Amino acid sequence: MQRQPAAAVGFEFEADRKAAARTVERALGYRFRDRALLDEALTHSSWPPARAPTTKGGGGEGGVGRRRTYQRLEFVGDAALGLAFSGLFYREYPDLGPGVLTELRSANTSNEKLARAAVRHGLYRLLRRHNCDRLDLRVSHFTVFVNGNVPYNGQVVEAPKVLADIVEAIAGAVYVDCKFDLKQFQKVVEKLCSPIIFEETLCKDPVSMLKEHCEKHNKALGYTESDSEYTESIGVLKVANVIVHGELVGIGSAKQMRVARRNAARDAVATLRLVGGEERGVATAGCGFGDGAGEDEAGKVRLRRWFLLGAALWLCFKLLWE
Repeated sequence: MQRQPAAAVGFEFEADRKAAARTVERALGYRFRDRALLDEALTHSSWPPARAPTTKGGGGEGGVGRRRTYQRLEFVGDAALGLAFSGLFYREYPDLGPGVLTELRSANTSNEKLARAAVRHGLYRLLRRHNCDRLDLRVSHFTVFVNGNVPYNGQVVEAPKVLADIVEAIAGAVYVDCKFDLKQFQKVVEKLCSPIIFEETLCKDPVSMLKEHCEKHNKALGYTESDSEYTESIGVLKVANVIVHGELVGIGSAKQMRVARRNAARDAVATLRLVGGEERGVATAGCGFGDGAGEDEAGKVRLRRWFLLGAALWLCFKLLWE
């Protein structure tokens, strides 16, 4: 009888491994020839060695076989997913250059994109793990955020890497199980990673978009970073400001500074009204962008910026309170 991991909010660990396998196979539309591969893909490194599956030549306590957790299959799956998406976009877009093709592949294999796929298929509850309460809580927070329909690449809570690891491990298990048949593997990937981000829906990274814009228009770009004051309800938040041409144009906050910087860049992109890397002809807060529509428009931009900061802080408070 397997010990059930401590349950996080919204998770019911699936102790029945046959039921767990059936859940994955239904989601993928694929039946494993060797379910031991899937069992390996759903075993976290925290799972006690005495209980973890082993390779032939050992097994159980005192065996000499290799202890099997998802790490080796994750390694295979990471490379296989990159190959699958490279082939997909190479065929789909015969006229696109390598730069955009790379962006498309990266968008579909990013940590956040794969983590969202894990949430959508309910994969974390199938993972055998031990004494991972803090990890469970992080996954729970991210799951609440994703189920709240927050847009891709727009999160305040950073996607836990374990979720992407599970997807990569399952992809690796499929690739090995189908005898490295890339054509068959790609069909499974399209279900596992659905919805696929194509050129028409590609959301460019706001940090890169802002950098390219400022370089093109010869504008100085800088970031300032600080910590918010500590409160018992939300602890300390990381706060990032975007400075363009000496003016504050974006504010972002999050528990992690990397995410705060991205949120600040997204706010700046919205403030400067950038579309596809080009600015629309509207005034902003005295930064020399747009057509100089006057102080009224600049005041609206500043008001909107502070409103977004307040909304972000409220959302963080609500999430951590729950």
